Amino acid sequence: MVDNSQLWNSVLSEVESQISRANFSTWFRNTYISKQDEGTVFVAVPNEFVKEWLSQKFHTMILKSLRELSDGVRGLEYIIAKAPKEEERKNQKYKAGELPLADVYVDKESNLNPRYTFDSFIVGSFNNLAYAAAQAILKNPGTTYNPLFVYGGTGVGKTHLIQSVGNHLKKDLKKRVLYITSEKFLVDYISSLQNDTTNVFKEKYRNFDTLIMDDIQFLSNKEKTQEELFHVFNALYDSNKQIIFSSDVHPNFIPGLESRLKSRFSAGMIVDINQPEYEARSSIITLKLRSRGIEVPEDVIDYLALSIEGNIRELEGAINTLMCHASVGEKGLTLNEVKRIIKNTEKPKKNISVKDVVKIVAGFYDIPEKDIYEKTRRKEIVKPRQIVMYILREDYSASYPMIGKNLGGRDHTTVMHSCDKMKRDLNDDDTLRSEVEKIRSLV
Repeated sequence: MVDNSQLWNSVLSEVESQISRANFSTWFRNTYISKQDEGTVFVAVPNEFVKEWLSQKFHTMILKSLRELSDGVRGLEYIIAKAPKEEERKNQKYKAGELPLADVYVDKESNLNPRYTFDSFIVGSFNNLAYAAAQAILKNPGTTYNPLFVYGGTGVGKTHLIQSVGNHLKKDLKKRVLYITSEKFLVDYISSLQNDTTNVFKEKYRNFDTLIMDDIQFLSNKEKTQEELFHVFNALYDSNKQIIFSSDVHPNFIPGLESRLKSRFSAGMIVDINQPEYEARSSIITLKLRSRGIEVPEDVIDYLALSIEGNIRELEGAINTLMCHASVGEKGLTLNEVKRIIKNTEKPKKNISVKDVVKIVAGFYDIPEKDIYEKTRRKEIVKPRQIVMYILREDYSASYPMIGKNLGGRDHTTVMHSCDKMKRDLNDDDTLRSEVEKIRSLV
């Protein structure tokens, strides 16, 4: 039978690579395998709320991981139990060089992870505006860009950036900082209602100089919790205290978000973080490998940066895989070995048709699908059509003649011109870049 702590640490490593860090920290903190009995694994959780959430949201993921790691696992159950004592929990930390359990490093007062600093934050064209806004806050917290709202897809570094701000304000300016996920805020609020301690709840969140709330999209349609957040926001804002939010989408695209909250967010600075470009991916890979004591040739760095076009978390996943292979071999990783490893682990792109892309883009811009195929130069049609061409070419390597043929019989040179224009426009137009990233997430 596999050792409980080793098995659970391996499961946590798998889970953390598949969900946001905010989700991971909120729902997997203070969990551990209590026992294994006749093929059933009993996972201890701190309270009923976490028990219900894990069983509803993550049960299949956890059980699948357990079965892949241990042949004898047949079932999974959750029990409520206190976390082990600190000295016992030390035995459950990851071995040196493995993906760390986030909770081990979290500061108990602020919830900040001290690993998230600007020293380890890679800046590129994909995040330079968000980085500049964060740096401006450090000079005048509570007055410049208040609130700051950072949005972007999963794994692009939002949590790293906003926690870097918090760590700097806490360490260098001695500010009282609280980092929290919106789900934890929701849990605290519900608990205060159940225990009749709403006054304690209100006082807690008004007692900090800086409030950082991650993944605010999870408050979608939670009217009472949004109302309480609105009051907390006003109290902090009126006292010139810094407020920072993150989300996977622009606040205007969060369904069920109250208009008065959207108005408050718009009064500050709203910035997005996109997928890292080649140069940034190369820098990230180099930094991550060196921080783990692994030196690889430049051609390996170049290959990884070119072949892994996903977000930062996907890059980290690939690096962790390479680390596992490097730890069991005596020689360094060669380019051919890296190619074999990446080929065996990369996710295949799903099949998609021209009609699928047209349907998604037309729906995004609320125009009839047939208009994209027609030979019209109307501005409201030209841009969506060019986006369709660009996505088909860049994401699915469709040939120019094939794209032209399937979009109304256009000449391949017209498609080439449209794709080149989109590349130029994407470099200069932040709004367009954000729209294309949202569309890509739907394709």
